[in-house]
Amino acid sequence: MVYGGSPSGNLNKRTLWGSLWFRRQETEQVCHAFLQDPKFFQLLHRIDQELAGEAKAVGCACGGVLHRADYPRKPRGCPPAVRGDYETRFSFCCGWCRKRSTSMSVRFLGRRVYLGLAVVLGSARHAGQNPAAARLSLSFGISLRTLARWGQWWREQFPQTPLWQAACARFIPPVATDAFPSGLLERFVGSAEAALLRLLIFLSPLTVSVPITLRAGR
Repeated sequence: MVYGGSPSGNLNKRTLWGSLWFRRQETEQVCHAFLQDPKFFQLLHRIDQELAGEAKAVGCACGGVLHRADYPRKPRGCPPAVRGDYETRFSFCCGWCRKRSTSMSVRFLGRRVYLGLAVVLGSARHAGQNPAAARLSLSFGISLRTLARWGQWWREQFPQTPLWQAACARFIPPVATDAFPSGLLERFVGSAEAALLRLLIFLSPLTVSVPITLRAGR
């Protein structure tokens, strides 16, 4: 599932690859705006609710019914106004085999403390020890060491994930691995909001099917 409409609409089944385009996204101009925008965070929460509803409808592989069994999170990188929506991760437990089933998410990137949005924007803006990275670190409490670790994950581990191995051939010309994630963000069409949203949806399979070894500063 991908988000193919405007950022204020609903999810639909349009293929992601029809939304790819080749243009340059100025991530430094939108970083602070997104990380301080409650409306965008609320939109991500609504998308996660839809993803959770779909996971529940599919049910457990054993045929059992799934029951809500959300687990707590300690989010960093979200405005205080929406923190309550980010203190739990939608998850389910089978009423028959008791196996847990967690739906995909656009809010979280694995089990990291910092939200997926913060990881993407922080990594896209950070490029070594520069004033922009220093301002980001000061504003949102993300240490420069954490930003550096995120960058290392994008360059070295993300290209090896099954998600990217399956998808990379669809990006023509290829996205240079040393340009992740900003080089990947540039390939999604629409406004800055729409492009970022599509990227988060593109990454959502990583939140359930592939172990995330990304380390976040705690």
